[in-house]
Amino acid sequence: MHGNQPDNQAVASNCGAAPHCGSYYAATINKTLSFPSLQGERRADVCVIGAGFTGVSTALTLVERGYKVVLLEQHRVGWGASGRNGGQLIAGFTGQEKLQKLHGQEAAQLISHLAYRGHEIIAERVEKYHIDCDLSYGYIDVASKRRQYRELKEWLGELVQHGLGDEVELVSPERISDVLGTHAYVGGLISMRNGHLHPLNLCLGEADAAAAQGVEIYEGSPVLDIQHGDTPVVTTADGRVSADFVVLAGNAYQRLERPRLGKLLFPATTYIVATEPLGEELARRLNPSDLAVCDMNDIPDYFRLSADGRLLFGGLCNFTAREPRSIQAALRRRLLAVYPQLEDTRIDYAWGGKIGIVVNRIPLIGRASKNVFYSLGYCGHGVNTSHMAGEIMAEAVAGTFERMDVFDKARHVRLPLGGKLGGHLLALGMLYYRLRDLR
Repeated sequence: MHGNQPDNQAVASNCGAAPHCGSYYAATINKTLSFPSLQGERRADVCVIGAGFTGVSTALTLVERGYKVVLLEQHRVGWGASGRNGGQLIAGFTGQEKLQKLHGQEAAQLISHLAYRGHEIIAERVEKYHIDCDLSYGYIDVASKRRQYRELKEWLGELVQHGLGDEVELVSPERISDVLGTHAYVGGLISMRNGHLHPLNLCLGEADAAAAQGVEIYEGSPVLDIQHGDTPVVTTADGRVSADFVVLAGNAYQRLERPRLGKLLFPATTYIVATEPLGEELARRLNPSDLAVCDMNDIPDYFRLSADGRLLFGGLCNFTAREPRSIQAALRRRLLAVYPQLEDTRIDYAWGGKIGIVVNRIPLIGRASKNVFYSLGYCGHGVNTSHMAGEIMAEAVAGTFERMDVFDKARHVRLPLGGKLGGHLLALGMLYYRLRDLR
């Protein structure tokens, strides 16, 4: 998987049911976990479906509160987007402004608090459970165009008004090359409250903590059906779980609850490469403050340094399910546009995966029935949002719906076409934004 293989390309469709894809993250896990598949009957207070960040975070929150939990995963813990994303810990969630307009001033404080709740949960768990996931703070939005830089200055004013001025810093066009070692950008806005981490090690660390407290985790156990009722029954090929509540947390890889969720969530594919280790001197020249970076284009590129000094560079988001002939070649061109000094640097890993996209960009968080809840569709902001959502799911199980209702009352767009056809319709919309990015 490393070194001599020039294009270690691995995407979701190639990963199979059991192993993690051939990403940098999978090659650098610090905790190997293995759980059996579900066999026979189980009874639980809550059955959680999907062992990515949302499912694992929900299960851990519930077991901490005394619930008996069964967690089912069709592949491996952290197999999907949770274990192969860019590792950027960014505050807020997509559609946040739309929710504030929907609910008005009375919910403004609650929504504002939700923006950073995932950060707080992650930090608490890293400390409490001694999870080694390279958590580091420092993040920058970068402007490729003057109009974007003007937007950053306006945003800075809003953050200062909300009392966040001490945590952010505007980087002028004159200083940006000193901050990031490139002339590709015309400015940026640094946030020291955001950051980056090794997502797969975080997910595995949380799963290990959940299992240690009694959560029954089953891998290789795809759910075939959810039978609703006073005591819902979740069925797999070789087993059944009856529970008082069910939480659906499968995101882009699941096809359950189609009457309720069909044509609302669409998978988009994004890709990442990891270079060879750059060495301390070069890494310091490129990114002396160790910032996670994301540009402001509607279809962004994003990158950061890994703990061992590699450049992890991602982008190429699309809805068509077409894979680049070579992920490495496609992303290398974009990487070199930012850092031409890496022309002779080797690419050691290249992989991709699916994220869940909702047309109006508001996460799908709500009820399928009185005791079956769902949380998915984070539109690429899943590291933070999934942990916030896991707490909302646990609150709903306990009978508190205030925060769930903030999302559940949103009106979502159901495209007339589902599956690949719906994805192609979204792809046409994305083409508009690609053209806009060129302006």
